[in-house]
Amino acid sequence: MFTGLVEGLATAIAIEPHGGAIDFTLEPAPLADGTRPSEESRIGDSIALNGCCLTVVRQTGSSWTFQAGSETLSRTNLGQLQPGDVVNFERSLKVGDRLGGHFVQGHIDATGQVEQILTDGEWTTLWFGVPARLTRQMVPKGSIAVDGVSLTLVDVEQARFSVALIPHTLQVTTLGRRKPGDVVNLETDVLGKYLEKMLAPA
Repeated sequence: MFTGLVEGLATAIAIEPHGGAIDFTLEPAPLADGTRPSEESRIGDSIALNGCCLTVVRQTGSSWTFQAGSETLSRTNLGQLQPGDVVNFERSLKVGDRLGGHFVQGHIDATGQVEQILTDGEWTTLWFGVPARLTRQMVPKGSIAVDGVSLTLVDVEQARFSVALIPHTLQVTTLGRRKPGDVVNLETDVLGKYLEKMLAPA
């Protein structure tokens, strides 16, 4: 379980295909207090990369290695990862931690595309195209995780939605680097999934 509050950025330093799967090694940037997240992690830990929950299978003092199978690669943007690319990372939530975002499972529902970027002073509004089936689980002022970032929905239309981002979010996550056409991982709020299921015709 995660919060959608990104801890930092990690850079892909090696990509190793294995049939339909991929091993990829990432080097996380030091945190604000100077500590290295990889030094505090263990093999078997769950870490969200662009919102997708994966397991550490190897590590050194400065890097993590993960394995992603064909299912993960087909449903997320991690299959497009190349050496030098940067992803958001968040380590799993500890019991008793302060919950500042919303409950994020790390289970990507689908990918979407950046459609439009609008700037108004310090604020930036991003519009994302999304499979129409997902907007049934969204409401204005509800929550959405985009590339693992917990965000508040502004407008929701039949096949797209918008979010408003402050400069801090643009600076410390990959969302500030996104361009129209870029593919992002999406996870709708788990509450929306259950409500849709309860209200669906039997």
